Amino acid sequence: MSPVFLSTKPIPVRERLIMALDVSSIPEAQALVEELGDSVVFYKVGMELFMSGDYFGFIEWLKQRHKKVFVDLKFFDIPATVGRAIKALSSKGVDLATIHGNDAIMEAAAQAKGDLKVLAVTALTSLDRGDLDDLGFQCDIRELVLSRAKRALQLGCDGIVSSGLEAAMIREQLGQRLLVITPGIRPVDNREEEDQKRVVSVEMAFEGGADYIVVGRPIRDAADRKAMAETIQAQILSVLATANP
Repeated sequence: MSPVFLSTKPIPVRERLIMALDVSSIPEAQALVEELGDSVVFYKVGMELFMSGDYFGFIEWLKQRHKKVFVDLKFFDIPATVGRAIKALSSKGVDLATIHGNDAIMEAAAQAKGDLKVLAVTALTSLDRGDLDDLGFQCDIRELVLSRAKRALQLGCDGIVSSGLEAAMIREQLGQRLLVITPGIRPVDNREEEDQKRVVSVEMAFEGGADYIVVGRPIRDAADRKAMAETIQAQILSVLATANP
């Protein structure tokens, strides 16, 4: 039986579900947020919405509704530019933001983050072993993820984005010091073919040590979106009850 590494951080349970607003327009995103109501507290806004209209106006709209915001733009540029971008973003009331890149980029972002929590991306959940071979990475995926997690911690980042397949390894090696945000949440069996390859279930993610999960399509494409969000909230509560009775 695999070891269990439940998060013990003082995060309200209903904030641990982050809904990915992967839709094509700001009005569509606003309608989805209104539809979900109090079933979702935390939202991820990424590149698709960034290209769709008043991105920062939408962030302000979310904050006015007492929602938490995860900006997933995976900043990657020269360190000084990333640092300035993170500093500017920290004034927008954003809670989490992603960066990509090497040690200098992570360090620059950490130094400029203020109250914003910076997350280093480890290996995208859309990549498998064959993809990494094509990109020229000869190391094992798990070794790559652990190396990036260790460096993120040393350089002052607050957390990482990691598949649930590697979360337990990170917890075993680094304990509870980093935030672990896990995307690619899917039913593992009988799922449709898609671009997310390294996926886990809600239970697997939290038993592996995730602090937050990011869920998009399973809620967005559900017949009853709010009911699906509440089902996932109940699953999270059930898993974490043993760690936070």
